[in-house]
Amino acid sequence: MGQIYFEDNTFKKVNFRDHPMNKGDYENCRFVNCDFSECDLSGFRFSECEFLTCNMSLVKLSKTAFREVKFKDCKMLGLQYGDCNEFGLSFRFENCILNHSTFYKTKIRKTIFKNTQLQEVDFTECDVTESLFDHCDLTRAIFESSILEKADFRTSYNFYIDPEINRIRKAKFSFQGLPGLLEKYHLEIYYGD
Repeated sequence: MGQIYFEDNTFKKVNFRDHPMNKGDYENCRFVNCDFSECDLSGFRFSECEFLTCNMSLVKLSKTAFREVKFKDCKMLGLQYGDCNEFGLSFRFENCILNHSTFYKTKIRKTIFKNTQLQEVDFTECDVTESLFDHCDLTRAIFESSILEKADFRTSYNFYIDPEINRIRKAKFSFQGLPGLLEKYHLEIYYGD
């Protein structure tokens, strides 16, 4: 039996924990103030959808497809983005909380993270080439063997990125971000006089 197809639908204030979603393809749909926490979205496909003020914490994402999906004002704790369907994987995050999530080995070039909490997020072996980290909190985020080329970290803070174990060619950093690149050397960096 084929999957169900939904197009141009809006779902408002639905608690998908109590009323599970129909597995299927969702195209150009909007989800507003919905609770997906701990739901299994494995095998679902979302194309050009918007998630606004949703709780998506601890959602299972095995082979879930996100293609040109926007998340705004969402709580998304502990998600395993590395489990997603990698074909066409593309999304943007604005004013979201992604703490304790992992993008292990994902290829998410040109992704926009705007005003987003990325505390303790694992970007190990992730390709975020040309991505924008705009005013993001990267406290204890992990960057190991990551491709950060041409990524923009100029307005982000609390990051630690080791240039010796990551590819950072042409990445953008502000002067205030230098301690996050030099921390392993235990240098004392002073601003001003």
